[in-house]
Amino acid sequence: MSAAKFASIDAYLASVDAQKAETLKAIIDFVVAEFPKLQARLAWNVPHIHLDGKYVMGLAAYKKHLTVSPWSVFVMDDFKQRLAPLVVFKNCFQIPVDWHIDRDLLRDLVRARLAELD
Repeated sequence: MSAAKFASIDAYLASVDAQKAETLKAIIDFVVAEFPKLQARLAWNVPHIHLDGKYVMGLAAYKKHLTVSPWSVFVMDDFKQRLAPLVVFKNCFQIPVDWHIDRDLLRDLVRARLAELD
């Protein structure tokens, strides 16, 4: 991916290969549909999901994987066991570009982050 500045999430998704774009869009669409108060928008040149300007989840595409960040080391720590099959870091985790969306995991991650923001 180039170092281009993107004007929108759609522009970002258009810059990555179709499989990555499809997976990222599926995650964004699911989270925003599941939590109607959340908004998806570009921040730091990658897709993010926000609640009133507060970060709930960030997403990014890389050469061989996608990254999901719930914007909380505490949430990441609470979910370490559930994330164990994936590559996990202190503040994010990697998913395959063709990840079969784990709706329960995403829903629970977002709920945990929203509880933290309350």
